[in-house]
Amino acid sequence: MSTKAIHYPLYKKEDTDAFFALFQNNLANFVVIAVTMLGMGFPASIVFGKVIPGAAIAVMVGNVYYAYMAKRLAQKEGRTDVTALSYGISTPVMFVFLFGVLAPANALTGDHELAWKIAVAAAFLSGLVEALVSLSGNWVRSRLPRAAMLGALAGVAFTFIAGEMLFNTFEIPVVGLVSLAIIIVGVVAKVAMPFRIPATLFAVIAGTILAFALGFQSPSQITEGLANVGFYPMLPTLAPFEGMSYLFGALIGLLAVLIPITLYNAIETMNNVDAMSAAGDSYDVRECQAVDGVGTMIGAIFGGLFPTTVYIATVASKEMGAGRGYSILNAIVFGLAAMSGIIAALAAIIPLAAVAPILVFVGMSMVGTAFLSNDKKYYPAIAIAMLPYFANYVMTRFNNHAGEVVAGISEGIVPLGQGAMFTAILLGAITVSVIDKNFKQATIFALIAAFLSFVGFMHAPALTINAAQDFTIGYMLIAVFFVYCGIKQTASGVDTKTNSVKKGRVA
Repeated sequence: MSTKAIHYPLYKKEDTDAFFALFQNNLANFVVIAVTMLGMGFPASIVFGKVIPGAAIAVMVGNVYYAYMAKRLAQKEGRTDVTALSYGISTPVMFVFLFGVLAPANALTGDHELAWKIAVAAAFLSGLVEALVSLSGNWVRSRLPRAAMLGALAGVAFTFIAGEMLFNTFEIPVVGLVSLAIIIVGVVAKVAMPFRIPATLFAVIAGTILAFALGFQSPSQITEGLANVGFYPMLPTLAPFEGMSYLFGALIGLLAVLIPITLYNAIETMNNVDAMSAAGDSYDVRECQAVDGVGTMIGAIFGGLFPTTVYIATVASKEMGAGRGYSILNAIVFGLAAMSGIIAALAAIIPLAAVAPILVFVGMSMVGTAFLSNDKKYYPAIAIAMLPYFANYVMTRFNNHAGEVVAGISEGIVPLGQGAMFTAILLGAITVSVIDKNFKQATIFALIAAFLSFVGFMHAPALTINAAQDFTIGYMLIAVFFVYCGIKQTASGVDTKTNSVKKGRVA
């Protein structure tokens, strides 16, 4: 089949606005990564010399490839209005890797270098899993209830993104509240900012100026930030392979976090590509998942430890009339910013309270999407799927002392928080199945939960045989109960697919 000869521009004026929107999203993530890792005690040599350049490599690879995919689609369909997919570090997955992988590895090893290697190995493995999922992503997606997946994600969004970032917003209220108000007015209410500056950029600028004007940031921080400007080469490392032995050894329990969040990431890409298809540009979902996985693996080989994904913001870029230029420009700018140390400088100069409100909005939008994307009858399933990550948030904030500190509140907090992603998805899936009166499916999910509890993926600190006996028995008992409910339902003549009475008129 021949393709039409068309002129699909490398860059057009509409790409400029789309670039700033995508750049701010990624920049906010990079700044949060830098500030969080430095706050955990990681040296600048690891943060700015390895993690940031590696993450930038992943962003560059994906953006360039998606620009190529856009050109290919434009030529295939003979159109010049094709928009490249927006791509970058997955915000919810980033927080899970920071607090669910890197922080535990750092706490358990007490060695920053080793913790980084373990997290890089986890990122490499995550990328590999996503690349493999691309072969069967549709099969997995069709069998996991949407309410369960989005409910689990909403739990991450509510605690580690919106909650954590709102705490940071209120650390310097005169800065954070102003930035938050700008985000609400400009992004939520869609009121234009002065000089038509994007609201997120205006929030960061206003917050930073206020912080310096009121003395919350000192001129010395500008000097400190500029001192980080230099040359940070993007060099490959064997860290992913060195950390793998620990990931499959003493810290194998991290797989309980890694596997489900990678599955979520693959489904996030799938959903966002689907949204773009509805907007008029139809890309191959499996190829996109493979690109995200390979991009993550390449980033890990260069020291990055955060999985990447297609952004839902692609639809907004489409509405702006963007083409492929914004994606290429994003790759170039992030490559230069990482290698020159500009991101390091911005991390020192921009207060977290000025950036955090952007992520508060991102987190709350994700919570809202979980409910808006599902039928009202599934709201209880979304709510129950959110709660395990509330427990996980509480226990991780106390690190290794979680058991002692929260025991006075409830002895159920720690086991509920262990393997929270699996627990969230399965509790949500069981609830969806019961709401649909599909007791066979509820039984299967309960038995899966029993097995994962038995081997330690859920409700246990480590993988081992008979890791969480009480939970294993509990899930098996509810599986038996669901079998009873299914038998009783069949005997009463209720059709599980239509929720109507057999031999009667279908409602």
